[in-house]
Amino acid sequence: MAELTFTYGTMAAGKSTLALQLCWQLREGRSDVALWTFGDRSSDGMVTSRIGIEASADAIRPGEDLAPHVARLRAEAIRVLVIDEVQFASVEQIDALARLVDDDEVDVHAFGLSADFLLNLFPGSARLFAIADSAHELPLTSSCWCGKRGRCNARVVNGVVAREGDQFFYGDVSDGVVHYQVLCRTHYGIGQLHP
Repeated sequence: MAELTFTYGTMAAGKSTLALQLCWQLREGRSDVALWTFGDRSSDGMVTSRIGIEASADAIRPGEDLAPHVARLRAEAIRVLVIDEVQFASVEQIDALARLVDDDEVDVHAFGLSADFLLNLFPGSARLFAIADSAHELPLTSSCWCGKRGRCNARVVNGVVAREGDQFFYGDVSDGVVHYQVLCRTHYGIGQLHP
């Protein structure tokens, strides 16, 4: 029985690393594994991890019709699909992935964030929570600067925690005017980025 699984965590918790590891392990023994991304931090056509590993992937645009991509999976007899940055997928794309599981018996392993910088669920993640066969939070979590478990992906603009803005922000924003920092609920709430 094929399944749709969702593995989620905060930024820097190792989601992309785990997706790449799963894909690599599966490909060691079989040739029917595909890798997709809905928006990697580096550029189109790659899944990259902050620890330095990467692999080529099919870049899918959020909202794009998945029919041509699904047709290619069928033509290549793909049985396992690993997806990174799935939070950027639309509800319709998540539903199409569920049909891929149900109709074509393809295992889909989706990795991504659950919530955005305002602590609202991404639409793709919310849909996965509703319809995935299983959802698992990564056991490795990022910590706030205070040592508490990091639960909140804070968007920091010019040194201040942002409280408004577009939900979607693509690209590697680890340094510079806009970046993200994982904070505990307390320090996210008061906007405190350091001691």
